[in-house]
Amino acid sequence: MSTHVLSDCWTMTRRELAHWQRRPVQVIVSVVFPLVILVMFVYFIGGGMGVENYREFLVPGMFALTMGFGLESTMVALTQDLNKGVIDRFRSMPMSQSAVLVGRSAHDMLESAVGLVVLVLAGLLVGWRWHGGPGAVLAALGLLLLLRFAMLWVGIYLGLVAGRPELVQAVQILVWPVAFFSNVFSSPSTMPGWMGTVAEWNPMSATARAVRELFGNPVWGGGSWAAEHATLLAVLWPLALLAVFFPLAVRKYAAMGK
Repeated sequence: MSTHVLSDCWTMTRRELAHWQRRPVQVIVSVVFPLVILVMFVYFIGGGMGVENYREFLVPGMFALTMGFGLESTMVALTQDLNKGVIDRFRSMPMSQSAVLVGRSAHDMLESAVGLVVLVLAGLLVGWRWHGGPGAVLAALGLLLLLRFAMLWVGIYLGLVAGRPELVQAVQILVWPVAFFSNVFSSPSTMPGWMGTVAEWNPMSATARAVRELFGNPVWGGGSWAAEHATLLAVLWPLALLAVFFPLAVRKYAAMGK
């Protein structure tokens, strides 16, 4: 990547970061909402399970769950820029066209990293603990951010396809079934056969189980290949999503001006 392209990408990233100062409430909500979800599920679901160590099982799963919620904000931001003509103005400027999408993803990743730190601190406050070494903890955080990065590019592509903010709601509805068809809240071994299989192969399940293992938290059940190779899948699934949706997003963006 040339210096010119890097400069353009950094300029677009700074443009997105400037929104933090202009719209602080939106930034606070994006960070606080996962925190509220974490606290609600820990005390409402966790409190009603009556299972020993359920909190240590649930909290890492909630980390993975919130990493999968990057679709909506990314899609809304893109569709708003599309409808306001901002993207068209960028396309008419002498700049790298990839910079718009890279800047969007870089901003969202910075926001996601901040949100993840807040979630980890909240987890510690509600009684969750990790039991692995510093290297394992950093690896777990890396897997969470890798999933987030992949999901962001899914959101970028879907945002370009949707084109209008109102269509984002349809995708928001689909996010929840994907989240609940996973091992975030319970072991797939407790689910009906076909449902448990779907849950075990869910990318979110792979990341959730992998970070539980790295944090030294309970993993509960699972003797399938997917369960036994969760760390491998936690790397392969995001890379596969990136291999599909990154070029799709770039091609879709390039085709918009034709």
